[in-house]
Amino acid sequence: MSTGRNTTIRDRDRNTIRRTKPPCGICGGEIDYTLHYLDPMAYVVDHIIPLNKGGADTLDNKQAAHRSCNRAKSDSLPDDLVTATFVTERCWW
Repeated sequence: MSTGRNTTIRDRDRNTIRRTKPPCGICGGEIDYTLHYLDPMAYVVDHIIPLNKGGADTLDNKQAAHRSCNRAKSDSLPDDLVTATFVTERCWW
């Protein structure tokens, strides 16, 4: 079953988010809003709570993201995302 989306609202929300040029809501990195839309680091709109998990197609459930971050997130919920902790220094004495 697919969720119907209104393209007028989609474009309006996309432009509203683009105007403020926020960082990626997934990784926090800066987005280059001039990149071609197929570039992995290009701006896309991510549904914070995916539509197929009950999220609404409303502005308050959307955020700016890199295309590659959005693809990696797929339809995961925010709490499902794994953050890695790396140890970068050791003491050998």
